[in-house]
Amino acid sequence: MKVFYLGVDVSKKKLDLCLRSNGKDILYDVIPNDLSSIKSWLTRTFEKFFLSEDSLVVCAEHTGQYTYPLVYATKSIGVYLCLEDAAKIKYCHGIPRGKNDKIDACRIAMYAERYNDCLQPYTASELIIQKLKNLSTERSMLVADRAKYQSQLKDQVDYMEHSIYIAKCNRVEGIINTFTDYIAQIDLEIKELINQAPVIAHQMDLLMSVDGVGERVALKMIMETDAFTSFTDPRKFCCHAGVVPFVYVSGSSQRSKNRVSNRADKSIKHLLHMAALSVSQVKNSPLKKYYDRKVEEGKNKMSVLNAVRAKLVTIMFAVIRTDAFFSRNYQNSLA
Repeated sequence: MKVFYLGVDVSKKKLDLCLRSNGKDILYDVIPNDLSSIKSWLTRTFEKFFLSEDSLVVCAEHTGQYTYPLVYATKSIGVYLCLEDAAKIKYCHGIPRGKNDKIDACRIAMYAERYNDCLQPYTASELIIQKLKNLSTERSMLVADRAKYQSQLKDQVDYMEHSIYIAKCNRVEGIINTFTDYIAQIDLEIKELINQAPVIAHQMDLLMSVDGVGERVALKMIMETDAFTSFTDPRKFCCHAGVVPFVYVSGSSQRSKNRVSNRADKSIKHLLHMAALSVSQVKNSPLKKYYDRKVEEGKNKMSVLNAVRAKLVTIMFAVIRTDAFFSRNYQNSLA
């Protein structure tokens, strides 16, 4: 069966499309980035080239919310969709020169055809997890904005006339209270969503039984792993979260220390770091004992904390896999 590859360059208002087969670009088009336009274009293309749903592979870069119409259009029609990391597509073409949306669409189609055996179908998150992600993103934005105003109350007290400062504080406190109310509303919505999904609620309980893991870390782990379905290997997740040290050696001249990669999800890395700091202070915790022992051996504290992060990830995956609450005195039956 002849297979066609559709490269899609996604932007906010439009999609650049390049249809490719047998090593040749056979069609280029630009359409609005909305659900009806995408469905209509796919239907016309099926009729023009006598295609079936099984003979078309759609590939695009994962650009967050802007891929929403493409995801739902392909899902409703039953077309194979692959959303790839932009860096993978960028670095597979050697040393490219020049860039525009048409060239990008053609390069994506070329990538899909060349690496068709490596493509993985995109599976959208469950609806409730997608809602949790949207609410969590909104909450993070409100918390960051509230922190900007909170800093105004402390930083400027000694640098302006007292009456002006008091008037400003009254206005800023009103804004802060508004943000706090909205954050509380979002927290309530998140709890209601979790209670509606018994699997997610149970996973939250399991994760929060681990020393150092609170509600925010547990929820973030569930969202990042799609309730532990998109990630099943803790080592791969550690790489995703940027807590795995890599070797940097070349010949005899370049020999640097092992260090973590900067290419990582910084949001989950930050939360794991806070969890590692927390668990390193918990009395009788095995991870605190590990931390203290390694520091006494002369290990760098940040390196030890990074190891604690990785161990926390491994423990969280273990409690989900075994469906058992964390036990400090756990003994492996094979030990």
